[in-house]
Amino acid sequence: MPEEFETRRISRKELFKRAGVGAGGLLVSGAFAEPIWARPLAHDAGNTLKIGYVSPLTGPAAGFGEGDPYILGLARKALAKGVTIHGKHYSVQIVNKDSQSNPTRCAQVANELIHSDKVDILLATSTPESVNPASDAAEAAGVPNIATVVPWESWYFGRGAKPNKPSPFRYGYIFCFGTHEFFEAYTHLWPQVKTNKKVGVMWPNDADGNAIRENLGPLLEKAGYKIIDPGGYQDGTNDYSSQIAKFKSENCQIFNTFPIPPDFVTFWRQAAQQGYAKQVKIAQIAKTGLFPSQVEAVGKLGPTLASGAYWTPHFPYKSSLTGLSSKAIGDGYTKKTGRQWSQQLGSSMALLDAGVAALKAAADPKDKEGVAKAIGKLKVETPNGVLHWGIGGPKNPFSSVFVTPIIGGQWVKTKGKFPLDFVLCEHSTDPRVPIQAHLKPYNG
Repeated sequence: MPEEFETRRISRKELFKRAGVGAGGLLVSGAFAEPIWARPLAHDAGNTLKIGYVSPLTGPAAGFGEGDPYILGLARKALAKGVTIHGKHYSVQIVNKDSQSNPTRCAQVANELIHSDKVDILLATSTPESVNPASDAAEAAGVPNIATVVPWESWYFGRGAKPNKPSPFRYGYIFCFGTHEFFEAYTHLWPQVKTNKKVGVMWPNDADGNAIRENLGPLLEKAGYKIIDPGGYQDGTNDYSSQIAKFKSENCQIFNTFPIPPDFVTFWRQAAQQGYAKQVKIAQIAKTGLFPSQVEAVGKLGPTLASGAYWTPHFPYKSSLTGLSSKAIGDGYTKKTGRQWSQQLGSSMALLDAGVAALKAAADPKDKEGVAKAIGKLKVETPNGVLHWGIGGPKNPFSSVFVTPIIGGQWVKTKGKFPLDFVLCEHSTDPRVPIQAHLKPYNG
């Protein structure tokens, strides 16, 4: 045998010695060390349920992830002692990953959760960029998954489903608002201010913008609004002069947009500099303007911007996992962080409520097929309301989708701890949510 191989030969006795184990299989670090087989396992995959959670903590959509540490902390505390399902006890781990607001990164971390962490269910939230790639990865791997906070059309049709056809997704489900919910909110909100019904729209050339253009635009036109659409723009555009000039020349007294947050800041500042913001009577924004930090980013241009809420502390629902009311979640966040509540808090909590409830509803939470089927008929209370997949009907025609409300409202100045607050001005998609105020014109 060559010398270099000969020097690597180690006797069985020496191997055990280097490993710190005696020839009889005992640890030799002490005279009375216990056998390796008698030591408890650090991690028993069969008795541990893993929940994967993907959201944007950094990047353009980072505002959606601001409350994640708080909400994940609440969920981990509620699950600290594990869960018992059909007489068997499981410990529960939540493994969260940052999508960085990037589809490529989202797919990467989703696959890490699926193939390295071997999660039993995958949860994803906040914009198509942080949701659709995760859902695609889970579907391909046969892992049950639930998504939220991406208009359901962007998730469902944007991933290849077809109208009037059965859902192509065996493992994936979503609960979220859609374009019809925006339509209901807008057509109940906008009549509260007198306008010429001309709507200047800035709908980007991305999954959200294209779904809005295809579905919301025709609905608004049927309701008597004239849509002035200069066409889709690319995310990250720096100069909106041509669009602003068109809106000014058409005297669009209503403005509507679904941009990533930095794009709205750029556009609205340019709109103010070029005189268009002064013509606007209703400035209706979505995808941005959801959180106080995003509205504060435009400074004095922020108050009286109109938006929509998929959750606020005024929603009359609670978390089934933690038992906390919507108000308690919002108040707790402020007390813990010193920050103002964010509407993402409720939906992130709802996502975890649904994920845990799905595992509990399955005959065997380690059976991925069984968990996916359990989601298909799951009913669970969350801060967003009661979710119930599989009920059918005109509002929920697709088995993979449960539609949740959007409540129209407005950012207003306050004299309290925080400079702005969001008040609810209509409740057409959920009359149980209380109305707090009447919509004020952007330029009163």
